[in-house]
Amino acid sequence: MAPRPVAWVEHSETRRSRPRIADPIRATLKIFGKGAQLAILAALMHPAHADDLRPYQVVGDAIPKSLTGMPGDAARGRAIVLNRQVGMCLLCHSGPYPQEKFQGTLAPDLAGTGRRSSDGQLRLRMVDASRLYPDTIMPPYYRVDRLARVAASFAGKPILTAEQIEDVVAYLVTMREESKP
Repeated sequence: MAPRPVAWVEHSETRRSRPRIADPIRATLKIFGKGAQLAILAALMHPAHADDLRPYQVVGDAIPKSLTGMPGDAARGRAIVLNRQVGMCLLCHSGPYPQEKFQGTLAPDLAGTGRRSSDGQLRLRMVDASRLYPDTIMPPYYRVDRLARVAASFAGKPILTAEQIEDVVAYLVTMREESKP
């Protein structure tokens, strides 16, 4: 049997081992249309800083009002949830994403989240879950103080912007169905 040409092997291996980061974005664009492309990219690339933190009020177990004063975009929220470099949600959570391998088992399944929790409850859990559960392993996505072992390049910056939090909340509240066993 003759060996395969080197170029063919490299192309084949590169194609198989290519990062899957863009796959959730492509899937979201397929569902919501190409018009969402720039909005998704802007949401994923916007750097957040402590100066950008917007005030919010916790009422009971929720932040009832939007951090931005406007509802988020579910298509952008889905892209953030599935992106392993931005939201990192699938590191701990699983969900109805059969195309995504290696989903987490440390936190609740995201399926049915919109039926189990209100938008305000989801918002508080994303902003700072430790306000409800002091020993949680979920990172505070919109807090910059009282953090330990933060790299200097990330100090003073929330993980997600207020807009990104609202986008993820908008997406999670649409998830009404539980996972099928």
